[in-house]
Amino acid sequence: MNIALIGATGFVGTAVLNELLQRGHHVTAIARDITKVANHESVTAVKADIYNEAEVTEAVKGLDAVVSAFNSGWSNPDIYDDFLKGSRSVQSGTKAAGIKRYLVVGGAGSLYIAPGVQLIDTPEFPEAYKAGASAAKDYLNELKNETELDWTFLSPAIELTPGERTGTFRTDLENPVFDAENRSRISVEDLAVAIVDEIEQPLNIRRRFTVGY
Repeated sequence: MNIALIGATGFVGTAVLNELLQRGHHVTAIARDITKVANHESVTAVKADIYNEAEVTEAVKGLDAVVSAFNSGWSNPDIYDDFLKGSRSVQSGTKAAGIKRYLVVGGAGSLYIAPGVQLIDTPEFPEAYKAGASAAKDYLNELKNETELDWTFLSPAIELTPGERTGTFRTDLENPVFDAENRSRISVEDLAVAIVDEIEQPLNIRRRFTVGY
């Protein structure tokens, strides 16, 4: 497949790029600064401003799917507004290009840890991540009204860290996956496996899912 990857140079995006290439896919890596994109015969770097819907449309036209690992920057004081603006632009640009398959990497903050209680609403949730997590949560609610795209929203485990690619994990829909030590965790390498699995064999069309060990 030829997959558009937005955020290909970021923490999650780099792992997804590696996983896609390992499985023989071609990646169209969309970035503002294409000098940071990995140099590989199966990677086409495309310069585009993802806040510009027309540029997104042009960049993804003719491809098989769009994976968005977009993050407007944890240190960005406008992270909330910028995340929503960028995500809406990618969504609209994908539709305008006539692509049906759209996968968004969101956050764990919107997962439910008790009936009616989302992780972001707990006292333990770090203040530094609240604005970004709120943006992802609100975007998921918007995405639930999307009826044209075959979208999927993937929330990582609560703990997302560099690690190893095991290819073994569990999934759930609205609740975090906890291990025997009551931790919700996943390596970024295995998160990438889950993302590419979902692109290759869709199981979560028009819904959110999450992963963990």
